Amino acid sequence: MKQALLVIDIQNDYFRGGPMELSGAEAAADRAADVIKKFRERKLPVIFIKHIASRPEAGFFLPDTPGAEINHRVKPLESEKVIIKHFPNSFIETELKTHLESIKITDLTIVGMMTHMCIDATTRAAKDLGYNTTVVGDACATRDLVIDGAPVKSEEIQKSFLAALNYFYSTVKTSDMI
Repeated sequence: MKQALLVIDIQNDYFRGGPMELSGAEAAADRAADVIKKFRERKLPVIFIKHIASRPEAGFFLPDTPGAEINHRVKPLESEKVIIKHFPNSFIETELKTHLESIKITDLTIVGMMTHMCIDATTRAAKDLGYNTTVVGDACATRDLVIDGAPVKSEEIQKSFLAALNYFYSTVKTSDMI
């Protein structure tokens, strides 16, 4: 077993005042920083995924903007891999799978944003590709959504997506369990 940490999309546009502000982004990033510290102490690989919008109408994560930068709470070290993606699934049209294979990773721990989008898509893809996955639920964040005109609170979305992932695609833990 060889383990790595994926830090997905903890970027400035998701924080207070950003165009796609998430509920609890600061707390989730602080928990992600705790997990990053633990992986670094164990000398395990930490891989950062950075979403860059490929369409200007996206309104956030626009190329060469401060909002697209990785948040200061979880800044990568010079020696750590940063992979750029353009889709919710971190494996689509990226070097992620090749990189993981090159360092013989079998197990992934996942933190980041948004739980209902990129965390979900990447976790499911990782499992389908044969990786054992753990999602650190309190190191992830999401936002309120609307379906058929009815609001759905971020807390319910967070619980629902983590519960769905915990069934087959991953084991969901908290940061103090890592």
